[in-house]
Amino acid sequence: MVNRARVHELLDRGYDYDRIGATLGIAPGLAYLLATGLPADGSDAPAARSDRPGALPTSQHLANPEPADNTTSRDTVHAWVQGRVASDLQMRSAFAARRRKED
Repeated sequence: MVNRARVHELLDRGYDYDRIGATLGIAPGLAYLLATGLPADGSDAPAARSDRPGALPTSQHLANPEPADNTTSRDTVHAWVQGRVASDLQMRSAFAARRRKED
């Protein structure tokens, strides 16, 4: 079972939070939260962290360990948007009418 004691046991063995997360099948940020009671992203946390066992000077890297994925650059997203535009005849007509007015 995943709990604070288990996370501290692994910290005492020298594991870092990434390895603890992988070992326990949880996110590293959750392991940090269990160990310290502090959110890894630093939100809503007291300023003094050093007095808590397992606390790091900064833990932001544990909050979002996966690289960001910008889905708007995918071809499938562009195709979906183009399909939505093509299917909205009312908006296409309004755009065409406005364009004729401007010319």
